[in-house]
Amino acid sequence: ELNITIPESSVYAILGPNGSGKSTTLGIILHALKPSSGHFEWFDKEPNANDLKYTGALLEQPKFYMYLSAMDNLRIVAKIKGVSNNGIEDSLKKVGLYERRHDPVKTYSMGMKQRLGIAAAIFHGPKALILDEPTNGLDPEGIADIRQLITELSKDGLSIILASHLLHEVEMVSSHVCILKEGN
Repeated sequence: ELNITIPESSVYAILGPNGSGKSTTLGIILHALKPSSGHFEWFDKEPNANDLKYTGALLEQPKFYMYLSAMDNLRIVAKIKGVSNNGIEDSLKKVGLYERRHDPVKTYSMGMKQRLGIAAAIFHGPKALILDEPTNGLDPEGIADIRQLITELSKDGLSIILASHLLHEVEMVSSHVCILKEGN
């Protein structure tokens, strides 16, 4: 059983070991998985597919066309999502990639690709951002960059839900924490 309320503009961490149900919980609120029981509300109402218009998500390592630029990749994402690409340049500024926006993604470090994934999740102006293990596989500098970015995005009014098994990382960025073990 899981009973949580996520305040607006918070960084809400779901902390737990592998297999505790973190990714399953995120999958349910993103309509990718159907819950076997229970109930949840999204934006103070019954959940529906339209909720995804107000949500950004980065659940795994982001996948991009390596020979294309960040701009071209995000234009493709906009077309797939069926949303305007007006916020692309602003999102690249927010994640610190604006100066490299025309460079091929193959020239980006792992941390830069993760920041580009976050840009892809926020350029359409969502109310909430969902991140599953956002610092996985990053070096210390990349981890620090993502940590700072999460903090800055929440200060801009974005509600962030992040799943992690790293207590130290959660302590550094979260305003609220839920500890999950075996789905409870």
